[in-house]
Amino acid sequence: MVSRFVFAMFLSVLAASISQVLLKKSALKTYHTVVKEYLNLYVISGYGLLFISMLLTVYAYSGMDYKNGPIIESMGNVIILILGYVFFGERISIRKMAGIVCIIAGIIVFYF
Repeated sequence: MVSRFVFAMFLSVLAASISQVLLKKSALKTYHTVVKEYLNLYVISGYGLLFISMLLTVYAYSGMDYKNGPIIESMGNVIILILGYVFFGERISIRKMAGIVCIIAGIIVFYF
């Protein structure tokens, strides 16, 4: 059974990944003023999710082994790859897939 601390770490990684998508969506737009460039819904939501992610990470580390944190956080790279493909139509190259395979292989080797 997955502990609530491990679940909080997964939520933290997911929130951080979604925040990166929001910030990239904002960066791809052009704004008429500097204020609108930094104070828009995408930027505020993105940084808000990063703050929530930080709080979840602190909570997760308070009750789980420290060795598991980086392993769970490395899954953020996989999530970002998938979100980039879904929301931005980014190409998944052989090089990116090789990186993801290395990450997943590292996780498997670590746990077994």
